Amino acid sequence: MKKTIILSLVALSFTMIQAENTTSVATIMQNMYAKMKEVAEQKPTTVTKTVEAQAPFDYNLFPTKVSDSVWCFLGLLEGPSAKNAGAMSNSCWIKTNNSYVLLDSGPSYEFAKQSYKAMKKIADLPVSTVFISHDHDDHWLGNNFYKEEFNATLIGPALVNTNYKAGDQTRMFRKLPANAIQGTKIVKLDETPTKTISRTIGGEEFEFVAIPNKAHTPSDFFLYLPQRKVLFTGDVAMNGRVTSNRDGSLIGQLKAIEMIREKEWNNLVAGHGFITDKTALDEAERYFKTMYESVTKALEEEVELTDLEPNEIMKEFKDKAMFRALNGQNYNEAYTELEFLEE
Repeated sequence: MKKTIILSLVALSFTMIQAENTTSVATIMQNMYAKMKEVAEQKPTTVTKTVEAQAPFDYNLFPTKVSDSVWCFLGLLEGPSAKNAGAMSNSCWIKTNNSYVLLDSGPSYEFAKQSYKAMKKIADLPVSTVFISHDHDDHWLGNNFYKEEFNATLIGPALVNTNYKAGDQTRMFRKLPANAIQGTKIVKLDETPTKTISRTIGGEEFEFVAIPNKAHTPSDFFLYLPQRKVLFTGDVAMNGRVTSNRDGSLIGQLKAIEMIREKEWNNLVAGHGFITDKTALDEAERYFKTMYESVTKALEEEVELTDLEPNEIMKEFKDKAMFRALNGQNYNEAYTELEFLEE
């Protein structure tokens, strides 16, 4: 900046020399030197630009009533993107006598904040407890809103605490726009049970059921309300779209579905999907059973994986969201899992 001003002054001096015949060159140069010294001794000024804060992303959230005192924000049947800001998993609320209890807090602080604003219209209650089904970050990055606002108790798999720490740039941080992820912080869970626990909160009974084997991830839980006959599966089940089994096990998924079938429920909410009635588990069960039967037959007949066409074999599900993106990988991993089991 100073250099520019000095050069401008030098240029001006020559103009003055040509224009002012009555002034000696020595006088002009003396004045010019004084100006240059004055500029050189000036303290640099800081130029600041005022940037208006971007308005928060509008999730446009509307709770869907699943059963008496149970509502869910049902996510889109697609992967996370800047356009949907991670609103593609299901976050559910249970109203007790004195507080709300949640299963999965969603993909961001903003999502959680806007969820609470919507639920406050139904009942002006604090959030006392948040249960987390598994460690995929679209399901729990809203935690810090409930911890900061209500000091809610956060309960879920230890993988959330061991796999993530404050400051980590998880998938949601990378994919969500700045005005959606703003305010989001990774906070530690308060409780990380390794087996099934039962709690009575505000007169409501909750069973947080640990799946003892790898299913969708190495550590999954589902939440069961025995009084209301409502069950929340987390990502062990999906409907309307194909799951990603990148961290899971085909056999484990089938075992988990058996556990869920053993419970008496009238309404079931999957981790992703809009169906919440008695048929809500059927699609996931059929998908995994079809895959198991196909892979088992291929191994018995010694058909190599490279000779199989997963999308043709599983074409029953071709119209489901995420089929082309995820089915091939799921099938390949299932084949490898069962092939090594045979050894």
